[in-house]
Amino acid sequence: MGRRSYSTREEADLVKKVEIWWLKKYGYLDGWKSGGMEWKHGWNGGSIGIIGSTIDNDKYIRFQYNQTNWDGEKKTFDYKVELTTTPCNYGGVRYWFICPLSKNKVYCGRRIGVLYKNGDYFGCRHCHDLTYCSQKMNRNNKFSSLFNVVYVEKKILELKEKIKRPYYAGRPTKKQRKLERLCGQASNDYNNFTRSKGKTML
Repeated sequence: MGRRSYSTREEADLVKKVEIWWLKKYGYLDGWKSGGMEWKHGWNGGSIGIIGSTIDNDKYIRFQYNQTNWDGEKKTFDYKVELTTTPCNYGGVRYWFICPLSKNKVYCGRRIGVLYKNGDYFGCRHCHDLTYCSQKMNRNNKFSSLFNVVYVEKKILELKEKIKRPYYAGRPTKKQRKLERLCGQASNDYNNFTRSKGKTML
């Protein structure tokens, strides 16, 4: 009989995060810009100040925020996360974060597209030992197909926001192809759930 996994690892989707595509969309990777972002997730809401600089060789994102711990201790943070670039297929460059954290006294330095905050500082998923919600669900669970539909639909909405150009030279772009695959996956998972629900009712 299928059962749900009870992993104690925190889920990446449940913590605060900053993504490179979001910074690019709102101009933080175009020279110099100061602003901020907010999260609205109930008890996990909050806001931070952001400064982006891609001038000359000094490329970074600077985070500024206050934090109150569960014990009432208040902390103020102000630090930079280094940026690096790789060339794009159609010209220009793609920006990445360099993870600033250390784990077991070993500097990480991974090139990543998303920073997560599961503690005091932003860092990569590996340093924070985060997992994905889908990895915590046992695939043999009778509700796993329905769970997959909800999870994949969330990813579809996120991907739709990221896509600026669905087609290039008459052909679907990489993100558009991924979106189409996810739509097909959501449809299949929903059909699997309705079939399994019908068998349960017999």
